[in-house]
Amino acid sequence: MRPYNGQISTAKNMLELIKDSEIRDSHLEGDERVQDSYSLRCVPQIHGASKDAINYVCSKVEIEINSVTDNPLIVPNDGDHLEGGNFHGQPMALAMDFMAIALSELASVSERRTERLVNGQLSNLPRFLTKKGGLHSGLMIAQYTAASLVSENKTLSHPASVDSIPTSANQEDHNSMGSIAARKCYQILKNVQTVIAIELLSAAQGIEFLKPLKCGLGTSEAYKQIRKVVPPLEQDRELHLDIQKVLEIVKNGSLLGGVERKVMLN
Repeated sequence: MRPYNGQISTAKNMLELIKDSEIRDSHLEGDERVQDSYSLRCVPQIHGASKDAINYVCSKVEIEINSVTDNPLIVPNDGDHLEGGNFHGQPMALAMDFMAIALSELASVSERRTERLVNGQLSNLPRFLTKKGGLHSGLMIAQYTAASLVSENKTLSHPASVDSIPTSANQEDHNSMGSIAARKCYQILKNVQTVIAIELLSAAQGIEFLKPLKCGLGTSEAYKQIRKVVPPLEQDRELHLDIQKVLEIVKNGSLLGGVERKVMLN
């Protein structure tokens, strides 16, 4: 009824990931909570919107890398010498600013889910996902890290393309600031990867308290991939190392690859 491509494909992915989940089935009866929060209930709408935005930006990048942006344009076969403005970076500046916003939103909603995992009042799990609350801080500081990166992304998401400063004695009187937009976008991407790694680390820890209930077909494989590199948190340890290990399997594609071998994702 709302046929955005990103929303549709994300919803299909979610259903594939949680197929046969005993954890999900356990909430069908006896859970006093009437509705899920937006960060859970609206995953297809939120993630899907970012997916559509990212696909749009990728289509613009494909045009740009297959374009001629020299000035002047010299076409020897035709004997043409053309002065033009293909060097101007506005198409990429706008695209990179849009990408930055789309990525930042993924981190924003991811951190909210991490907060729901570590907050015992919301998750019905032990506070900060530790068996020894009060003596151990569990994954509390991991959520701090995610929140800090999300806050940084909010600052970095201010569009560079709306700024311009004249150069060359005002001959170049409108500049795209595309290089700034691209650099900010790259930093946001790295921040988002870390925030997602923290959510995955927290989710895997949450599953420890739901056993012997089993995850879905896809989420079970994601859990296995995480546990290959990080053991359950039994007592406080340096979380930076855990985050970096999960971050690596996010970045190198091994976690996603493992899941895709189990379920068909769009």
